[in-house]
Amino acid sequence: MSITIAAPRLVVAGLVSAALMPEPAAAQTPSPLAQWQYSAGITLEQMFSPTLPTWRIRVGPSVSFQPRYDGASRYHVLAGPTLDVRYRDRFFLSTGEGLGVNLLTGPNWRTGVAISYDLGRRAADDPDHLRGMNNINPAPSVHLFGEYIVSKSFPLVMRADVRRSLGGDNGWVGDLGAYMPMPGSSEVFNWFAGPTVTFADSRYMNSWFGVNAAESARSGLRQYHASAGVKSAGFGVAATWMPRKHWLITGNVAYQQLVGSAADSPITQRRGSGAFDLSVNYEF
Repeated sequence: MSITIAAPRLVVAGLVSAALMPEPAAAQTPSPLAQWQYSAGITLEQMFSPTLPTWRIRVGPSVSFQPRYDGASRYHVLAGPTLDVRYRDRFFLSTGEGLGVNLLTGPNWRTGVAISYDLGRRAADDPDHLRGMNNINPAPSVHLFGEYIVSKSFPLVMRADVRRSLGGDNGWVGDLGAYMPMPGSSEVFNWFAGPTVTFADSRYMNSWFGVNAAESARSGLRQYHASAGVKSAGFGVAATWMPRKHWLITGNVAYQQLVGSAADSPITQRRGSGAFDLSVNYEF
């Protein structure tokens, strides 16, 4: 079955009831998960079902397996609740996208702003490697985002996201990504896949990957200045299964490859890393 045939059936029959994919709150800390995975299907749902319920609410537990920080060789498991609340096509509160509003919407696009929370990085996350490094404090983050669908017959969704941490690393970081529904999707199961590229300014890069003179003296790592530019490239898959009415099981898998200054940093132990998360949600 081709994409052009399968996709409209997927969206009309399945996305109305199974497109929203809330993520673990911890996903807001840099990880291989792509920004588009936090809201896969939202704009498609808007395009193929313009008459949406006034309220859409989903809650449930989740668990994720991801690196302790960008470039880490050690992984950890995080567990907690997920929440996704949406009012019409305007306001949302999500553990993945944050608290936000779609400022402008059209039949095949949306732009908006959101506030989320970044968990930062502590030397205690990896004392064998980060001892002597400054902590990156938790801080709120402001997002500007936009999504655009090519057409109903070719439902490729392109997304751009730019965000700034208000504290913490105090830097700018942005993503360019794309995804589309995959063959084999149905009323009870749908899945999306696509790539992403992440850019960052020098302040962000040096907070996460730079080593200043004082940190070098304390940690033993060589001094390093990280330059602005492309931070990473990756690929993600997001899927939802509805085994029963009101119940959804969602999963995400992603791989990220650090490049440029991020890859060459003495902080980076592993350039390539993956992430996986799984959640069970009840839809009211």
